[in-house]
Amino acid sequence: MRYALHVPTLADPGELVEMGLAAEAAGWDGFFLWDHVFGGPAFPVPMVDPWVVLGGLAAKTERIKLGTMVTPLARRRPQKVARETVTLDHLSGGRLVLGVGLGNPPEDEYAAFGEAADSPTIAARLDEALEVVAGLWSSETYDHVGRFFTVKGAQFLPAPVQQPRIPVWVASQVSQRRTLRRAARWDGVVLAAIGQEGVDQLKGNDVVEALHEIEAYRGSLEGFDVAVVSDGLPTADVVETYADIGVTWVLATGWIDQLQDLVRSRGPAPA
Repeated sequence: MRYALHVPTLADPGELVEMGLAAEAAGWDGFFLWDHVFGGPAFPVPMVDPWVVLGGLAAKTERIKLGTMVTPLARRRPQKVARETVTLDHLSGGRLVLGVGLGNPPEDEYAAFGEAADSPTIAARLDEALEVVAGLWSSETYDHVGRFFTVKGAQFLPAPVQQPRIPVWVASQVSQRRTLRRAARWDGVVLAAIGQEGVDQLKGNDVVEALHEIEAYRGSLEGFDVAVVSDGLPTADVVETYADIGVTWVLATGWIDQLQDLVRSRGPAPA
């Protein structure tokens, strides 16, 4: 089992870099940042760009995995994401993970900027964007003509450090069959139970059902990462249950002050 912090970008960028350095020193295995552009009309808060912060962390850390959890890829240009991710993969020496999802709530991150916010369109755009990003990672000449994107004879060099590609983890709630199947096509899944008050603890049985869906689609879970988002660190008993059913990562989330306390007071091992 590996442990990561799942960190909101509601802080000064220098504070986030220092937090990532402290997490590595304390023994955490990953430091993953939320990816939002603003908090929405009901939540007007200061926010920083995760990709710029990750550049600082990639240059200053040595061991810890880094990435976004998660990027709503449908609102990004895939060629820009391909260039950013390969740059970060090289800067970090091959420690980047790209987490992707639909984005929530869509009316804030899509409709506020005049983009389609219906789930079917966002999902189709996400799938096509992933195809384009992976094609540009290949370092071969790449062509693509699709519903949303066109690429003509583009060759992105250098290739990523990580081969055959930078790992892609797809966010999903445990009951979302279509999203679980999307995750099954890539390298990992980020499972969460989102309640009215925030993140609820995922039950082992629910994780098992989700993994059965993924395994049925893939044929095997070998080499596939399973990350579970937790409000803080779960207890040792819960972690043991997760490990027994195939979870490979626990992502401890919360507000900045809670996560800073967690880094300062203890390492990643559960109580």
